[in-house]
Amino acid sequence: MNAESDERQEVAAAAAGAATGDGATGEPALGSKAPQFIKRHRTLHVSWQVGVFIVGLAVVIVGIIMLPLPGPGWVVIFGGMAIWATEFVWAQLVLRWTKRKVTEAAQRALDPRVRKRNIILTTIALVICAAAMAVYVVKFGLVMPWKIEE
Repeated sequence: MNAESDERQEVAAAAAGAATGDGATGEPALGSKAPQFIKRHRTLHVSWQVGVFIVGLAVVIVGIIMLPLPGPGWVVIFGGMAIWATEFVWAQLVLRWTKRKVTEAAQRALDPRVRKRNIILTTIALVICAAAMAVYVVKFGLVMPWKIEE
């Protein structure tokens, strides 16, 4: 089985009502995590979902703003997704997919061949930077590229 068919099966299971959770996959059940007294009343539950969506959206927007600025942008974005995942199946599936991909990438990064390749590429990049700095120093000396007048 490939990952694409696994994702299709996961979506199909969620659509078929896997919110009860069977425990076979070891993952938590899909669906709303709202308290029972909120789930019992349709209007209250919809209001709860709107509130969760707005709070999650605010957190995701703050994370997007942090991407070009100093700060943990991606962490905040995933925090917003986690807030959404307390109520929405689509967000739960996105987080499961993301967790699976991050785990796969971590396993690939620990592969000795990949580590060796990364070390070689880093060494080459450092040598190129050192050579460029040496050429600059030989050509211009130890002066800054802008003029500083005293």
